[in-house]
Amino acid sequence: QVQLAESGGGSVQAGESLRLSCVASGRIFSRNTITWFRQAPGKERVFVASVSGGHTYYADSVKGRFNISREDGRNTVYLQLNALKPDDAADYYCATFNGVCTATSCRDRRLYRNWGQGTQVTVSS
Repeated sequence: QVQLAESGGGSVQAGESLRLSCVASGRIFSRNTITWFRQAPGKERVFVASVSGGHTYYADSVKGRFNISREDGRNTVYLQLNALKPDDAADYYCATFNGVCTATSCRDRRLYRNWGQGTQVTVSS
């Protein structure tokens, strides 16, 4: 069973940066897809970014500002958040499944068997 733990959230001003980490316990194969989702209060959980099969995918709302990367030797995936906006405020979750997905299918929450508990990002204007 894979367990995921997010960290790195916090409270920042608009325009600032944060780096979120998602550490996996248990054996994560390089084939695993790792994806970040976020959920703002009262809204559904939505796709942010994914690393899958050597490819990276981003939601249009974060493209050019966020960067996802993985360090397999540390079982860790990072999400660098730059130029943060108040609309980016949310709880951020990482999730994984053993397989690859496409730019479209990675957005489907139903693919993911394992989820972390989330880390909160607050952005003030």
